[in-house]
Amino acid sequence: MAGAGGGSNDVQWCFSQVKGAIDDDVAEADIISTVEFNHSGELLATGDKGGRVVIFQQELENKCQPQCRGEYNVYSTFQSHEPEFDYLKSLEIEEKINKIRWLPQKNAAQFLLSTNDKTIKLWKISERDKRPEGYNLKEEDGRYRDPTTVTTLRVPVFRPMDLMVEASPRRVFANAHTYHINSISVNSDYETYLSADDLRINLWHLEITDRSFNIVDIKPANMEELTEVITAAEFHPNQCNTFVYSSSKGTIRLCDMRASALCDKHSKLFEEPEDPSNRSFFSEIISSISDVKFSHNGRYMMTRDYLSVKIWDLNMETRPVETYQVHEYLRSKLCSLYENDCIFDKFECCWNGNDSVVMTGSYNNFFRMFDRNHRRDVTLEASRESSKPRSVLKPRKVCAGGKRKKDEISVDSLDFNKKILHTAWHPQENIIAVATTNNLYIFQDKQN
Repeated sequence: MAGAGGGSNDVQWCFSQVKGAIDDDVAEADIISTVEFNHSGELLATGDKGGRVVIFQQELENKCQPQCRGEYNVYSTFQSHEPEFDYLKSLEIEEKINKIRWLPQKNAAQFLLSTNDKTIKLWKISERDKRPEGYNLKEEDGRYRDPTTVTTLRVPVFRPMDLMVEASPRRVFANAHTYHINSISVNSDYETYLSADDLRINLWHLEITDRSFNIVDIKPANMEELTEVITAAEFHPNQCNTFVYSSSKGTIRLCDMRASALCDKHSKLFEEPEDPSNRSFFSEIISSISDVKFSHNGRYMMTRDYLSVKIWDLNMETRPVETYQVHEYLRSKLCSLYENDCIFDKFECCWNGNDSVVMTGSYNNFFRMFDRNHRRDVTLEASRESSKPRSVLKPRKVCAGGKRKKDEISVDSLDFNKKILHTAWHPQENIIAVATTNNLYIFQDKQN
């Protein structure tokens, strides 16, 4: 598999780290719900169902062992969202973090957006390694002095202290979504961002919390006429007027904000005609798009539906230029996947640093990589069995039917409770983060 650097020599993926408890008994709050590298790849953030954000920082490389790249260690942990109650609708609002998006770094501090179903927050993550000493009106323990007892003035000084990483909420963007937020995306102007729920997309300014502009509204006057919902939305990486949103019907609409303030009329509609031979009761469910991501260069976009990953050229709306089957062997199992609700799982997808490889998750803690240049693909597994440091991941194969070979896994023995929905790829290196239920696995390519 070619990796972030491209090239035809195969990348061998090695286990690097695993984060999280080993227990089989998983607490609901510990289930990871989003994973995101920052723009340099130095920081890696995860959000979970308990409303917490954990940020890992890559350690500097060890000069004695140049082949061993820096590990990721916990940098900061904070409670981003708390459970709430909507008294008007008598609804509980979960604290689960749906998405995290980093803002590009402009000074010593880092900023990120995190959202649950209803409220988006802008967090500032900053370091402090000095503290002021020598107040005139305060004792060292913080008690205030009587000003009349002060006879001499001191100049306060900064003294070194142990490094503290502080996370503070700088903005709270609330009360703008009736339905559950499924996406946030920062614009390339770095001043605005969008947030999308099932029926509407709003445009926000990062400095203004009390108002947002509704740029897409697909809610019908009569809710009984509702035929589709918005499933994901993203801004173009370098055209600040362009964004796309995907729907539960398998279509992607590209909108241009220069055309009109309300982008209900799309500029382009990307849709693949359905193959009549594959038509079934489940066709509409499995065609629903769970994720859409622009390539870094802005030429392509990738969509993920239940069984496949598709790459679209923005200049061609009629069909995708590439289609990759993620787990086609599940087509015969759709009935049981419908009964256990797995058919509604929302898998995400990601690009590597130079857009030559795409990655997405599957069941049984498998994840898939597709090399676009060499038309090769591989299935790898995130498991504690192969978690010896630097151990090379063995490609896995699933036997769809017929005689099973020695190293193949039968479709019937796949564990559908073990699923990889969230993955992230370091923007510059062959380092990937893969979230199983409550564990975060970090893999990297084998350095010769």
